[in-house]
Amino acid sequence: MSLESVRAFFATHAPDLQIVELETSTATVALAAQAHGVEPGQIAKTLAFRVGEQNVLIVARGDARIDNRKMKEAFGTKAKMLDAETVLALTSHPVGGVCPFGLATPLPVYCDRSLLDFTEVVPAAGSINSAVHIAPQRLAELVDAHWVDVCQAVEMTAQSQRPQGLLKSQYR
Repeated sequence: MSLESVRAFFATHAPDLQIVELETSTATVALAAQAHGVEPGQIAKTLAFRVGEQNVLIVARGDARIDNRKMKEAFGTKAKMLDAETVLALTSHPVGGVCPFGLATPLPVYCDRSLLDFTEVVPAAGSINSAVHIAPQRLAELVDAHWVDVCQAVEMTAQSQRPQGLLKSQYR
C-alpha cells in the first residue's frame, strides 16, 4: 500500500522519476548506501517529530545527526521523535521506508541543508526495499519543503577532503 501511494504521487507529480526496487532490505542507512552504491551521506533519511502541537517530517543526509539545540532554535520548542506506530499511521510508510512522498496525512516537510552537499540523494520510496534517485532541490520542490539547519556538522570522511557538514562554497 505504501509503495503504491508513492507510485501514485510520482505518476501525478514527477512521472520521469523511476522507483528502484531491490531484492534486499535498504531499511538502514548502511544497507541502503551499500545497495545503491553511494556513500551513506547520500541516503536521504526521513525522520518524524512532534514539534509543539504539530507533527513534521525532516529529511536529512544519512550520516547526519539531529542537533537538539538547532531543532529548538528552528521550531521555537523542543521536538520529540515519533514512535514507529505513529509514523506508520501518519505516513502509511513503515520505518525504514519512510519518505516525504505519497503521505497518508498531509504533513509539513523540512529538508536539512546537509542534503545540499550532494547533487543527488537517495530517499526511500515507501517500503524497506525501494528508493528514488533525485536532486535535493527537486525533492524539496516536489513536497513543498522548507529548508532548515537542524543537524550537527558531519565529520570529514576518508572519501572526501572537505568536512561533509559544509557546502563546497562554505569550505575554504
